[in-house]
Amino acid sequence: MRVVVTGGGGFLGRRIVERLLERGDEVTSVSRGAYPELEALGARTLRADLTDAAATRAALAGAELVYHVAAKAGVWGSRASYERANVAGTRHVLAACREHGTAKLVFTSSPSVCFDGNDHVDAGPDLPYSERYLAHYPRTKAIAEREVLAANGPDLSTLALRPHLIIGPRDPHLVPRLIDRARRGRLRIVGSGDNVVSLTHVDNAAEAHLAAAEALAPGARCAGRAYFVSNHESVRLWDWINDLLGALGVQPVRRRISAGSAYRVGAVLEGIWATLRLGGEPPMTRFVARQLATSHSYDMAQLARDTGYVERVGLAEATQCLVEEHA
Repeated sequence: MRVVVTGGGGFLGRRIVERLLERGDEVTSVSRGAYPELEALGARTLRADLTDAAATRAALAGAELVYHVAAKAGVWGSRASYERANVAGTRHVLAACREHGTAKLVFTSSPSVCFDGNDHVDAGPDLPYSERYLAHYPRTKAIAEREVLAANGPDLSTLALRPHLIIGPRDPHLVPRLIDRARRGRLRIVGSGDNVVSLTHVDNAAEAHLAAAEALAPGARCAGRAYFVSNHESVRLWDWINDLLGALGVQPVRRRISAGSAYRVGAVLEGIWATLRLGGEPPMTRFVARQLATSHSYDMAQLARDTGYVERVGLAEATQCLVEEHA
């Protein structure tokens, strides 16, 4: 099958590309940067900016299946930059799929499209969208997801997957940043510390994408729907973090800040960063404060039922691999 993966050079995108090549697909990776390591594996690589409609049309020519993984992530940046990358970019992908007669589009979304600042425990795919967003990333991903699902029809079958807190080999963000902040004594338990959270090993996230594409077809149960993706087993977030740190010989996190205080600090820092136009992200934001203090875990039953997805890497193995990688 001729497959295009946008964002194929990224953490999740690369693993999807690798899995597709393993099963013998003809794979094109589309990214803004150069990734010769993907070419060495056998993928065709194209450099293109999805905010450019013409470049997107050219990049997706001939695709039977598209995995749209590329996005502007993070919790800080201008409204316009997120809308260009996540909304306009997705619209260009949809237009290119329609123009080229692409049969299937699997969109990588985020659980944050539903995050309203409250606890979500064992949530299923029917969890409603949030009515208020504290960052441009979840807001623009929600707009894009809605448009992808609305595009589902007899000529183009679509669905969205929402992997939560992806961990695993080559993670450039989540775990390395967490360990670094802990080593520098800059990590605090936010809230009660009892919140339960789902994590997703990158192999499971990639497997969910492949299983979803296999099941996707006009009239399929999964067509036009969105699904959360995570490991089946959830963790008490701060216990898991401290166990990981202990295995790495790093002092556990003991100091605390209340959820309300963290939220207020985030609001102040956002104001300072915006007023002074400082580079990088504030060390705390309102969105991050709410995320760190609340439970967000997900039920995989409907994903498995509708797509045939089977977890590849359990939580214990995933955690042990992190210890070995960062020791």
